[in-house]
Amino acid sequence: MILKKWMDPSWLSNSYLVGDRDGGTGLVVDTGADPVALLQAAKDHRLQVTHIFNTHFHADHTQYNRDIASATGAKVCIHRADAPHLDNVGLELEGGEKMTIGEMTVEVVHIPGHTAGQILLIVNGEDAFTGDTLFRRSIGGNRGPGGTTFADLRRSIVEGILTLPPATRLHPGHTDPTTVAEELAENPFVRVMKGLDPEGEGECTFDGQQARLIVWGDDYDGGHKAWVRFPDGTDAVVPGSRTKVT
Repeated sequence: MILKKWMDPSWLSNSYLVGDRDGGTGLVVDTGADPVALLQAAKDHRLQVTHIFNTHFHADHTQYNRDIASATGAKVCIHRADAPHLDNVGLELEGGEKMTIGEMTVEVVHIPGHTAGQILLIVNGEDAFTGDTLFRRSIGGNRGPGGTTFADLRRSIVEGILTLPPATRLHPGHTDPTTVAEELAENPFVRVMKGLDPEGEGECTFDGQQARLIVWGDDYDGGHKAWVRFPDGTDAVVPGSRTKVT
């Protein structure tokens, strides 16, 4: 299988080109990074790109949809809950689809939390594209545009992504790849979610609102991410840049 990645230098968002073989069929996962290099790679490998999968609707994952679709004739595929945010959707996904694209098997899993229509894409049962739900040693937030609940996010991680075989390669929406086994062992958010480590007892404020700090961890961009619990019992995963530890 052919698998290549490009990362936007500002957003640190990844675009992926996946192909079954030289001269075969290809698909794209997210379009936030350099389309020129991706299209050249597709040409070099003589791939017919037929599908563009957006893991969710945010601009850092969809900004070059039109460029790639226009150059290849590929159809844009996104979950129906996120589809209203785009205007060039060719296929609305439900989650649960099992597709054959060229010689590849592609499974679509609905994993809401970061957005209502976030998806997990599993190719050939070995490579999973997690969008902005799970990163290397961090997780996505649920307070951005289109976000749902912490309960959704937690369920999508613990009962979704992390039930894949330990050796499954995970390709996040931002920066570096990882595996299920690595995140089960070393991701501080995952370890608390699964009861392997205790919840924190510290205090903090998020945007000036008092909260309990459950987990304070590194994020993919060199900053921090916080899992907080507000006085009404609501949990959220929020940017560390807007969280003040007290």
